[in-house]
Amino acid sequence: MAVQIAPLREVTGEVLAAFERLIPQLSRSAPAPDKAALEAVAGFPANTVLIARSGGQIIGTLTLVMFPIPTGQRAWIEDVVVDEAGRGQGAGTALVMEALRLAREAGARTVDLTSRASREAAGRVYEHAGFTIRDTRLYRYSFGEG
Repeated sequence: MAVQIAPLREVTGEVLAAFERLIPQLSRSAPAPDKAALEAVAGFPANTVLIARSGGQIIGTLTLVMFPIPTGQRAWIEDVVVDEAGRGQGAGTALVMEALRLAREAGARTVDLTSRASREAAGRVYEHAGFTIRDTRLYRYSFGEG
């Protein structure tokens, strides 16, 4: 079955139900966004939320964040998740390739992402798409839970 990728244009009940199913597969601590939160994410000018469908069902999502900085246009891929029931159909690869196409079209110099080492299948998708592991340190400052 072919996977179709499209930007999220409207937050419907179907989209909310998909995020309620997908977010727990991505994060044990982050709650699924409600309609207002998801509309804020999808409507934020720097964001492009991509949706993957197979057989008419939403099976995955990815958020591409693009922004200008003094050294050029940059892009980050965030919150990539493919439903456990839909894995192995190429949805992750299709999401990433569409994000790379959009970033290149927007003039991004680079596209970055992070992935836990335990997510081996995701790592294979990223490496197959041409990502390389950087010798860097990722720092995080936390304002509390989450």
